[in-house]
Amino acid sequence: MERIFAIGDIHGCLDKLVFLMGVVDVDLTEDTLLFIGDYIDRGTQSKEVIDYLIGLSKQENRVIFLKGNHELMLEHYLAGIDRFTFLANGGQATLDNYMRECGHAGANPIPSTHLNFFANLRLYYETDEYIFVHAGLKANVPLEKQDEWDMLWIRNEFIYSDFDFGKRVIFGHTPFREPLVLDNKIGIDTGAVYGNKLTCVELPAVEFHSV
Repeated sequence: MERIFAIGDIHGCLDKLVFLMGVVDVDLTEDTLLFIGDYIDRGTQSKEVIDYLIGLSKQENRVIFLKGNHELMLEHYLAGIDRFTFLANGGQATLDNYMRECGHAGANPIPSTHLNFFANLRLYYETDEYIFVHAGLKANVPLEKQDEWDMLWIRNEFIYSDFDFGKRVIFGHTPFREPLVLDNKIGIDTGAVYGNKLTCVELPAVEFHSV
């Protein structure tokens, strides 16, 4: 049976990501590796995290990258739509990291390879048994009609809902001390950037790997 390994919000924590990847027993010739979004901001190594993930994407075709609300905030910052929200939510650490590593302080220090990575992130990923999404879903709305804002930002309305989406929803975005495991959903953001753990859930076994 194909296994899926889904990893929670990284937020620039490169060391935890590398350590976790050394712990999980993923075989990318047979298994799927999925990242739930929020790769950047707050942590000190957002650029290095993206370098690492791009490296994974070049090596294998069984790696899925979802979009998080922090990638959306970066998108809006670069487009000039909303600069404040990105900077107020850890974005300054990301810009400082890119400027330090890229050696210049221009209006956009982010290299084109990284911009292309951000531009190609998925809003969700669906299998026969699961729906993977960054933040959650709105009840009574078909998957194909879900709003981007809800998929990237929703919290309590989704978390405290017992709505049956037809498949178990695997999500990040809202940090918990330990993974949230309910009949209709599993939350895998365990607050890595806040000094807690970075977590991976292995499916269908529902086995957790954390560092």
